[in-house]
Amino acid sequence: MEEEMPTNLAIEDALLKKAQKAGGLRTKKETVTKALEEFIQRRQQKRILKAMGSIEFRDNWDYKAERQDRESRR
Repeated sequence: MEEEMPTNLAIEDALLKKAQKAGGLRTKKETVTKALEEFIQRRQQKRILKAMGSIEFRDNWDYKAERQDRESRR
């Protein structure tokens, strides 16, 4: 478990209750932790999706041949 940092936050009560209910979570701490984890995950996904248009793929790439070449060089 990672180290916890005591924090006081002024969070809109109705918003927190709505998130808690939507997530089926029991405590405010669980709700905020889950919300932060999902926020991070979504941002990472956005970066991956943005990169997808900038990566060039080789249509003729043969992964089996590539693996055999790599294994034969060992």
